[in-house]
Amino acid sequence: MSSSLDQLENQLETFIENVRQIGIFVSDFQPQGQQVLNQKLQNLITNMQDIDKLRNAVQEVHVPLEVFEYIDGGRNPQLYTKDCMEKALTKNEQVNGRIDAYKRFKAMLLVELSHVFPNEMTRYRAVREELS
Repeated sequence: MSSSLDQLENQLETFIENVRQIGIFVSDFQPQGQQVLNQKLQNLITNMQDIDKLRNAVQEVHVPLEVFEYIDGGRNPQLYTKDCMEKALTKNEQVNGRIDAYKRFKAMLLVELSHVFPNEMTRYRAVREELS
């Protein structure tokens, strides 16, 4: 898969460079340069066909829409991964905080239940120890 991505990257870079060259050539076009322009346009068409051939090799690559929002916003798309990791870490910390709160609640509940229902809680602990 990475070989296909590398090929696609190379083809896209070649395509972009050809478009850049055509832009430069056309900005100062002279009639005697028609043959050169035709050749560059033919190269551009060939590049697009090569890119189209590589499309099937990289169909399994899924890019989240948020990455394009980063690009449209002028941000580095590699920051998307970092931001996702930071969001996941924050969410993980929140979940761990809730787990800790539930553990404290359970411990306090067991203490209170032991005061109110001492016999039942003794039996509960005995059954729980047998299962462990």
